[in-house]
Amino acid sequence: MMRGVSVRAIRGAITAERDTADAILEATSELLTAMLERNGIDGDALISMLFTTTPDLRAEFPAVAARSLGLSQVPLLCASEIDVPGALGLCIRVMVHANMDPDAPVRHVYLRDARQLRTDLSES
Repeated sequence: MMRGVSVRAIRGAITAERDTADAILEATSELLTAMLERNGIDGDALISMLFTTTPDLRAEFPAVAARSLGLSQVPLLCASEIDVPGALGLCIRVMVHANMDPDAPVRHVYLRDARQLRTDLSES
């Protein structure tokens, strides 16, 4: 039986093919769509999204992709990851905060080359 809702955080990451606006928007849209579908979240349940990109991605803000998916009422923030030598490049990360059933499992989503970042948390 559902006890109401709780604020939950869902992590996700994906790599873009290159530093172009189209590649960043396409990758971000793919990631967000997978995260929302796998966790059964609709736009009304969303609280906020925090995006980061590696320093080699500068052509577009990932938040633009969220807005194009119809998430224009959700507070969105973009930032740059720290430039750690040897870290995975061309990577977009996101933390989504949403109201969810407290008993529902959180399904973190790591796609493309970003799967290697957290194999312990992601289904794929």
